[in-house]
Amino acid sequence: MGVSEMGEKPKALFTDVVGGMCPARLVLEHVTSRWGVLILIALLERSYRFSELRRRVGGVSEKMLTQTLQTLERDGFVLRVARPVIPPHVDYSLTALGEEAARQVSELARWTDSRVPEVEEARARYDEARRENATDPSQ
Repeated sequence: MGVSEMGEKPKALFTDVVGGMCPARLVLEHVTSRWGVLILIALLERSYRFSELRRRVGGVSEKMLTQTLQTLERDGFVLRVARPVIPPHVDYSLTALGEEAARQVSELARWTDSRVPEVEEARARYDEARRENATDPSQ
């Protein structure tokens, strides 16, 4: 009789993601890195050549774009296709796994965008409270 047949909860595949030794933690770090999120969202639109992608993802340096694409390719999220032409033509697109990850981070980005006013209000309240505490001689 299997574990689930006995009414017990199945064991998690990996340790807790907030734990230091969880294998999923590194993957999460890659997918949710500053540039990883933006690259995945951009590639969800369509495939891009390197220079196009660099323009689309504003502010990313050539070095960081290269490193992030290599990391996402190694993890199986991005497909790099080099065409044997002069000058070299390299296209980047999402794999099926990458598309799934990109949809998840895109949803998080949409949620974040919708909550910016609330975050800005919270920041203003926090900053005001800090200013009041800094000028209060009894503190």
